[in-house]
Amino acid sequence: MIAGLSFPNSATVRVPERLVLSGGRWTQIDLAVRYGRFDHARVGACLIDTGYSARVTRGARSLPLTLYAAILRPKLTAAALPGAAPEVKTILLTHLHADHVSALKDYPQARLIGDTGALDHFLRTGPFGRTRHGVFRELLPDDLRARLTPLESLTSVEAPFGLGPARDVFGDGEVLAVPLPGHMRGHTGYLFARQTPAILYAGDADWLTQAIREARSPGAPARWILHDAVSARETAARLNAFASAGGRVVLCHDPEPLA
Repeated sequence: MIAGLSFPNSATVRVPERLVLSGGRWTQIDLAVRYGRFDHARVGACLIDTGYSARVTRGARSLPLTLYAAILRPKLTAAALPGAAPEVKTILLTHLHADHVSALKDYPQARLIGDTGALDHFLRTGPFGRTRHGVFRELLPDDLRARLTPLESLTSVEAPFGLGPARDVFGDGEVLAVPLPGHMRGHTGYLFARQTPAILYAGDADWLTQAIREARSPGAPARWILHDAVSARETAARLNAFASAGGRVVLCHDPEPLA
């Protein structure tokens, strides 16, 4: 059983709306940087990703991470981790971008679940290649590979609402890991199938739910950072169909308030 499901905002990042919405305005908007938080009856306190933390914005950092923070200028909120959730048993990973994993080192005892193929790829990639894709080795625990439960080791199931093949995260049908390719190698969403309505935390499958709803995913330059632009369009179409069937899509960066 799932309790306390919420999606706190760890920080804001200001960008022109046109950057994240095709045909949008040049007006600056504040994107959210969310993570998920819930309690599982058997497992305990869980997170989906960790959002931004002070490990990105201050203290001793590599030059690439310092420049990254200087360009994006995230402003941390009171909900930033680890202060907002000091005790966590399990962390589900959507992908390895800095704004999704920056507090992993603050939870050295937590069980981690994610795509090992993506992790292995970026561990083999050199520093320049990782930085180009927004992955910073200094944010990843040294024992991440050893602690990571592979998604592919979990029971395979079919997700409802036409979302396709998925993995049963806890073996009880409460949370399903759904591949959402396009944004980054290994990008994964998490479906809370027994909530009313069913809730899909879709990470960075798009930046705004409006873009999915109105088929207005952004073009260049936002498209240039995608791992696979064709797969991203296909994923957006699946999310639109899921929402049309009565499901609720939650995105990491959408600034719209969550009810």
